Amino acid sequence: MTRTLFALLATVFVAAPALADQALAQKKNCMACHAVEKKVVGPAYKDVGKKYAGQNAEAKLAAKIKQGGSGVWGAIPMPANPQVSDAEAKQLAAWVLSLK
Repeated sequence: MTRTLFALLATVFVAAPALADQALAQKKNCMACHAVEKKVVGPAYKDVGKKYAGQNAEAKLAAKIKQGGSGVWGAIPMPANPQVSDAEAKQLAAWVLSLK
C-alpha cells in the first residue's frame, strides 16, 4: 500500500507542472493556434520541442512567444503576444522544450 501511495504521489507531482504549463498556454490563448500533438495553424508543441532539443533555446523561444515571428515554420506568421509576461514566456518556452 505504501509503495502504491508513493507512486501515486510521485505521478501527481511530476505531472502537475506539465499540466500547469498547458493550462497557462490555454489561458494565454496559445492553444487557439497550437496543440501539443498536432499542427493546427502553427506547429505542434512536440515538433517545436524536437526541433530545438539540445540547443538551449529557451530564451529564443520566449522572445518568439512575446514578439511573434515568421518564416521558421512556414508562411503564416505568429503574432506578438503582449499579454504574456516575460516570466510566463520563459515558463511556456521551458514547457514546450520539455515536449519531445
